[in-house]
Amino acid sequence: MRRLPVAVGAVLLGLVGATRALLLVVHVTGASMLPTYPQGRRLLVVRTPLARATPGAAVVFRLPESARAPSARRHPGSRAPMPLVVKRLAARGGDPVPAAVLAAVRARPGDRVPRGMLVLLGDNPDASTDSRTWGYVPRGALVGVVVGGLPQDG
Repeated sequence: MRRLPVAVGAVLLGLVGATRALLLVVHVTGASMLPTYPQGRRLLVVRTPLARATPGAAVVFRLPESARAPSARRHPGSRAPMPLVVKRLAARGGDPVPAAVLAAVRARPGDRVPRGMLVLLGDNPDASTDSRTWGYVPRGALVGVVVGGLPQDG
């Protein structure tokens, strides 16, 4: 009889661990995703491979070091995680390069996004730093897909 509570507890701990490995909550900072996601909005993110992220989806990714301003780069040897960023997946490898980023990636109309790369854009172009500035983002930077907003704190 004592084994049953221990087994149930182990299963529950396993489920909690699996849920944490699959789901993530992020807080929006800045105005780049307005009007869709205002500052302070909490978003539920499912960690998922790129194959499940379709163009038009809001995604969360780790901003590559090369896309960060020199003053915001990590010190060599730092183990601090790269910050998470929310943007809209505009295109992935094999898709046509969106007109908005042609100059940033030195592409011509009709060119395709290189394999293994993404184009990520903010919903508010006037307040967004995105692929129009950084160019392509490596697909390995993708963390997951936004599946919805969560109720506000308090």
